[in-house]
Amino acid sequence: MSRGLNKVMIIGHLGRDPEMRYTPSGRPVTTFSVATSRSWTTNDGERHSETEWFNVVAWGNLAEICKQYLLKGQQVYIEGRLQTRKWEDSGGNKHLSVEIVASEMMMLGDHHDSNHLTQEESFSSSEETSDEFPY
Repeated sequence: MSRGLNKVMIIGHLGRDPEMRYTPSGRPVTTFSVATSRSWTTNDGERHSETEWFNVVAWGNLAEICKQYLLKGQQVYIEGRLQTRKWEDSGGNKHLSVEIVASEMMMLGDHHDSNHLTQEESFSSSEETSDEFPY
């Protein structure tokens, strides 16, 4: 039997504060964006850098933890899987979105707010994701 693998790991900084909503069945879902950057030097000695943005979705208990502890600008490690979502808006326009469905989150770097954890903490989701979408 052949198996596939869909796993992604990123370390970056939050581009905005997490937003939490609830599905019609009451399940929490939190979304936020993470920016990753890389730098390199060309053969000519010229320095370049590039930033890539990722949309992240967390469900259930992990969604609540992300909303409670994460803030814009904070460095974070996210592990999960890539998911492609397709939808059509009210005007009939088709849209496509690729996002990371988080299964694990670890806060990195400094935590400046006393209401937030002061040590590096790791959280993971034990819940399976469903096909419910809050959008």
